[in-house]
Amino acid sequence: MLANPSTSTTLHCRPNSTQNPPFSHTNHRCKLSLSPSCPRFTNFAKSKCSSLSLLLSRRKRERLVTVVKAFEDTSVVNDGPQSLPPPISVKIPVGDRHILVETGHLGRQASGSVTVTDGETIIYTSVCLDDVPSEPSDFYPLSVNYQERFSAAGRTSGGFFKREGRLKDHEVLICRLIDRPLRPTMLKGFYHETQILSWVLSYDGLHSPDSLAVTAAGIALALSEVPNTEVIAGVRVGLVDNKFIVNPTTKEMEESELDLLLAGTDSAIFMIEGYCNFLPEEKLLEAVQIGQDAVRAICNEVNALVKKCGKPKMLDAIKLPPPELYKHIEEITGDELVKVLQIRSKVPRRKALQSLEENVLGILTEKGYVSKEENFGIPETVADLLEVEEEDEEVVVDGEVDEGDVHIKPNGRRYSPLLFSEVDVKLVFKEVTSKLLRRRIVEGGKRSDGRTPEGIRPIVSSCGLLPRAHGSALFTRGETQSLAVVTLGDRQMAQRVDNLVDEDEFKRFYLQYSFPPSSVGEVGRIGAPSRREIGHGMLAERALEPILPSENDFPYTVRVESTITESNGSSSMASVCGGCLALQDAGVPVKCMIAGVAMGMVLNTEEFGGDGTPLILSDITGSEDASGDMDFKVAGNEDGVTAFQMDIKVGGITLPVMRTALLQARDGRKHILAEMLKCSPSPSKRLSKYAPLIHVMKVNPEKVNIIIGSGGKKVKSIIEETGVDAIDTQDDGTVKITAKDLSSIEKSKSIISQLTMVPGVGDIYKNCEIKSVAPYGVFVEIAPGREGLCHISELSSNWLPKAEDAFKVGDRVDVKLIEVNEKGQLRLSRKALLPEATSEKSSVEQQARDLTEGNTEQSKDKSSASKFVNPIKVDSVEDAPLSKKKVYKRLTSSARDGPQKNRSRTVSSITSKDENSLVNGEAKIG
Repeated sequence: MLANPSTSTTLHCRPNSTQNPPFSHTNHRCKLSLSPSCPRFTNFAKSKCSSLSLLLSRRKRERLVTVVKAFEDTSVVNDGPQSLPPPISVKIPVGDRHILVETGHLGRQASGSVTVTDGETIIYTSVCLDDVPSEPSDFYPLSVNYQERFSAAGRTSGGFFKREGRLKDHEVLICRLIDRPLRPTMLKGFYHETQILSWVLSYDGLHSPDSLAVTAAGIALALSEVPNTEVIAGVRVGLVDNKFIVNPTTKEMEESELDLLLAGTDSAIFMIEGYCNFLPEEKLLEAVQIGQDAVRAICNEVNALVKKCGKPKMLDAIKLPPPELYKHIEEITGDELVKVLQIRSKVPRRKALQSLEENVLGILTEKGYVSKEENFGIPETVADLLEVEEEDEEVVVDGEVDEGDVHIKPNGRRYSPLLFSEVDVKLVFKEVTSKLLRRRIVEGGKRSDGRTPEGIRPIVSSCGLLPRAHGSALFTRGETQSLAVVTLGDRQMAQRVDNLVDEDEFKRFYLQYSFPPSSVGEVGRIGAPSRREIGHGMLAERALEPILPSENDFPYTVRVESTITESNGSSSMASVCGGCLALQDAGVPVKCMIAGVAMGMVLNTEEFGGDGTPLILSDITGSEDASGDMDFKVAGNEDGVTAFQMDIKVGGITLPVMRTALLQARDGRKHILAEMLKCSPSPSKRLSKYAPLIHVMKVNPEKVNIIIGSGGKKVKSIIEETGVDAIDTQDDGTVKITAKDLSSIEKSKSIISQLTMVPGVGDIYKNCEIKSVAPYGVFVEIAPGREGLCHISELSSNWLPKAEDAFKVGDRVDVKLIEVNEKGQLRLSRKALLPEATSEKSSVEQQARDLTEGNTEQSKDKSSASKFVNPIKVDSVEDAPLSKKKVYKRLTSSARDGPQKNRSRTVSSITSKDENSLVNGEAKIG
């Protein structure tokens, strides 16, 4: 219900005087009064009118002077304090809570603005449109910008400038989520550039802002003057404990098996995007139904809000091509267009269509239907505008316009009744081509390449193309081709993700998608990844993520690069197929194989001779995507779905149509998976000899700091001494050693084991170095970094006046640990291992045995003797809280880093009692 239904829906403006000023906007949205001291109009009649006298007629000059005098005579407004009008708000139930929608208090100069609040997460969204229409195009001039302010979570940017920079990848993805459902609701022929700006002003860490941003944009657009057809809202649906949750919190999403974001109207679905762990199609449809019900509830409440305070739509600004132009183009193209559409190859068909379009344009120009004048369609000059100005419009004649000044709003274009623009001809030619293509599919049951609606293009795949890459695959489906490359590395290669809450979030798996212009035979600029590339890459990444092994089973960071070398539809799904094969070729033990397919649709088939039932197309091409009504991408295996993304270009679809598309997509995936098994050469399923080796070992968490040393000196020295690439230490006692060869790993493993061992009384250490000599004894290093005191009384069986008389620094001795005090200090004995002491001790023990059987001291001596052969021990794992992880990488190269003669890799697991293991190099599927 509306929170304050009594609030007026008109815009409140401060009156300028008791009488209406001479000039105001025709729709009376606001009234304007300028001070006579305004520098723009000071001495205007003397300085400006004289310069305009050469351009303006006498009648126009008189009218312009009247305008200036009217402004000069206007009284000064009262600048006293004024309170803002209360916002118009509405609470909407969503799931188990409400969201608050407010308008009228922020961004009042925008065409539409709104704030949406869920918990303590607040989204502010504004919609503005340009006063002057841009050139006609087949692509609506809509731009979306979404940004998460660090201040929303009480943080600031970590960069030098301490402010937000360019959009991060996840912000770009949310921009796409906002754009995709809104674009189909825009009416054709509206060419005013529209901009949607969305900011996260507050974030509580529990309520995700992305679905709120979609809803906020849909409401702001509905309140604005943009002539869209429907109100759009968005929700997220999760699945926790087999129960669907609408707009779950971030904590609930950690346990969710489904991440579905749905946007639509009160009657249809316009966009879905989601990821799950092999969820069956029926379960997915159930989630879509729950999401659609929630969207319907939001849209019903928003419709009431729009009726109360929405602005009139600019329907008069819609400029469509003249209807007679369609007839002219259909007559000129005739049967030739039908023949061109039957060309199967993309590039020849595109060139033939371009040639036919130029021919149509030339014929219409010769007949006089297309204007050759350069000023056709250009707004009139200032003089022409003044000639037809109404008496209540403001005129600014100065060339410089400051913020807050009134802009001139030129009239729309003037078209001659029998004269068409070149842009209109191209737009109509494209529509005629699309209509003919759809009719051919519906009536003939055959597509441009001869396939049936369920047909899949021929598939060819191969692995191992790149010898030095860790894994590679080339997947080709028809005229769509993806080159997928896999690179394995340690944690240093992980991708760092910046967000509002977690400062140190790392991704151990990521897929990067690139779409060069050469893939479609065109010339274009190469630069930063586009929004489309980021979106397609994330879709393929989330589709492959469920089949990856856990970090404990496969501790590598995995990077997949998908370069589209040829494109004619569904390149993102080709990236899924190619990426799956490349992972196997790199030796990643994936759980199963998955594939992806893109589905299309022709909705209103009765227009083309059909029975009205929507026609679903499998594995659509680029032309079918452009001319069709749907692009529905589905990835998974034979049992379930891992990722899906649907965009609608018409008035939305219903659940029965989506069910048909999902079931047909499952059949398509089964066919593609069968073709992927025919890959030749097949994936190697073993680690490449050029891939790094990672050894995982466990130590006592309390000993991690000993490995690191002061300022990381110790771990750096180990890296330099052994030649490993990196040593990753974690506070839970996990140590990962990355190296190019097995010998380096063994050296570093031995050093770390000695550093982290727990000395036991009775242990014997041989050939130990004396590090320092004192009058009362010597300090002996029994392990790297571990020293103990051998007192002068324990150095020799004979009396020794001074330790330096018999020993010096650098000497090596055998010692036995005889005591560990409360401070952890070690007391060693050399005398206990001397032959004289051993024989004397044995004689005493024999006498004691004869005198007293079962003497407790005797049993203790036996226990000590049994420890003489004690090996080096490694502590077992103990529970410890996981905190900041540390990785140290070799900074300088040494002589041992040269080419290795033997670079063979072991492919079997190495597991010991101390829980050390070398990663298995064999990929297992299933």
